Amino acid sequence: MPLILGTNSIKDTGYNVDNSCRFNDGDGAYMHKSPGSSGNQRKFTFSTWFKIGNSTANLTLFATGADGSNRFWIMRHNESSNNSQIKIDAKTSDSQTIELRTNASFRDSTAWMHLVVAVDTEQGTAANRVKVYINGTQITSFNQSTYPAEDHDTEVNKAAEHRVGRYNAGDYYFDGYLAETVFIDGTQYAASDFGEFDEDSPRIWKPKDVSGLTFGSNGFYLDYKDSSNLGNDANGGTDLTEVNLAAVDQSIDTCTNNFATMNSLANKVSGVGFSEGNLNIAMTNNKGGSTSTFGLTTGKWYVEMNITTQPADERFHLGINPFEIQEQDDHNSTLNQGIGLSGFNAVIYADSGSGSAVLNNFFGNNTTRFDSFTGIIGMALDITDGTIAFSKAGAWVTGSGTTDTDFSNALKVDISTALARHDVWHITCGSGNSSGTTGVFSMNFGSPSFAISSGNADGNGYGNFEYAVPSGYFSLCTKNLAEYGG
Repeated sequence: MPLILGTNSIKDTGYNVDNSCRFNDGDGAYMHKSPGSSGNQRKFTFSTWFKIGNSTANLTLFATGADGSNRFWIMRHNESSNNSQIKIDAKTSDSQTIELRTNASFRDSTAWMHLVVAVDTEQGTAANRVKVYINGTQITSFNQSTYPAEDHDTEVNKAAEHRVGRYNAGDYYFDGYLAETVFIDGTQYAASDFGEFDEDSPRIWKPKDVSGLTFGSNGFYLDYKDSSNLGNDANGGTDLTEVNLAAVDQSIDTCTNNFATMNSLANKVSGVGFSEGNLNIAMTNNKGGSTSTFGLTTGKWYVEMNITTQPADERFHLGINPFEIQEQDDHNSTLNQGIGLSGFNAVIYADSGSGSAVLNNFFGNNTTRFDSFTGIIGMALDITDGTIAFSKAGAWVTGSGTTDTDFSNALKVDISTALARHDVWHITCGSGNSSGTTGVFSMNFGSPSFAISSGNADGNGYGNFEYAVPSGYFSLCTKNLAEYGG
């Protein structure tokens, strides 16, 4: 799989977005508020950046209405043959008034995308009454296209809950990340009011400062900068009420600095569940794992894996692999052609595809054993010079089998020969469990899904880690990849 940088892979984006909000559909997470008074039911705009997670259901971005027969709904549609299309769906008195469904499907969980839905039912031309933009480009051809009648009053801006992340007449929660979420009351804006193409990389769409827009009486702007109040309306209006969201759901994975996650689309192992923005992985009754969204060709990278629950046999792995992992019969070859830390006895190995070659073995030293261990394992990966090192709860494993918080004393295993077999490598984690207790792991590439007690960034100021990032190593995000990723 090639190196994936997404739509925002430039180092300097001009206007930088600091935060997003992570929505986990399994938690039933969403936000809502009801207008204090009726607004403009004919003219409005909804805009948001989004990065999808692992749900195969309908993913709601915005919805309002009294019930299923009276609604306005923007979603990533996922039913029958219409999988993963963006859909705008509206009904009044159970009569279909709007139905726009894109030809393209949107399944990519690796990149941020920007959506604008701009409505003005007073337009004389039907196609101008609802305009849909993806990454700055207006969609003009649809799989299904029903436009509202001229001067139609929609269900938007009526006295009903307006929801971000949940359908108005049921569940269908959003799963993934949202950033720069904007609702405009009274104006049909274009995508160019929310973003622009980069002058040096004209295929890259990037956000603009929206604070100068006219929001109207019921408009709102969610910038997600206040972790104690993620529903804060940065435009100064009434805040949205948060449901099943917490401070840990604030993320620094944004549309101007995209962080790696685990790739649910590349997973080939049964019994694996992804959650929390594809950063949490639960593995039941299998041997295998999953790979990261970003591939690496060079550079120095730091990653943390938080073991929440050890698998039944206490076998796990953390390392790198050149492609998606296949389910294996033998745990020693779980990482087919991979390199990494394997098992509770802390074996560092490389696999050429014909059998594991143990490079270092820390077995026998209680300090470096990982049986019954729950907590954070750190990995310092140097693809440029060809070394790998591991830490346990912040202390680096040394050549003598002890641990030391000083990275200069860490055992940096030479993996250059193994690295030479492939050009692109992906971070991987997984389980050697064949039955019993599910192994649960949380990956941190710099934007964690779990609470961090201390907070450590890399040398560029990017990322949030529990333990100090070794000097010269970096979090796995597009700003760092643009500078060090080759």
